[in-house]
Amino acid sequence: MGRSILDESHIHPAIRDRVAAHHAGIVREVQAAIAENAVVVVGMSMNPFPRKARRLLDAAHVPYRYLEYGSYLSQWRRRNALKMWTGWPTFPMVFVNGVLVGGANDLAALVGSRELERMLSQASPPTPPSDTPPSARR
Repeated sequence: MGRSILDESHIHPAIRDRVAAHHAGIVREVQAAIAENAVVVVGMSMNPFPRKARRLLDAAHVPYRYLEYGSYLSQWRRRNALKMWTGWPTFPMVFVNGVLVGGANDLAALVGSRELERMLSQASPPTPPSDTPPSARR
C-alpha cells in the first residue's frame, strides 16, 4: 500500500521541527497505549461509533484500552494529528496488536469472521510504528 506523504526533503529545514512537534504528544500517548495493550480504541464523545466498537469488544469479552479526545465541539486539532499520523479519516481508530484495523464497522467484520480472535491469539503486540522520519533514525 502506498500512501502519499510529503517527503521530508520537500519541507523547508526551518519548519521541520515545528511540523514534527505539532501535537506530537497525542500521538505519543496513543503509541504508548498501543505498546501496552493488545486492543486500543481511540474515540471521541458524542460520536456513536466509538461506543459501537466498545460494545462489540465488551460482547466478545475482549479487554481493551479506550482513549477519548474531545467531542465534535472540542479538540479537533489534536485529533487531526492522529488522522495525519494514521491516515485513517474517522473515529474510532481501532488497533489490534499494534495494527490499525479500521473503525467500528471494520471491527464488526473482524468479530463476525473470527479474525479478531485469531489476531489476539497471536504473539504479543509489536512495537508501534515510529513517528520519527526515516532520515532521523540512525
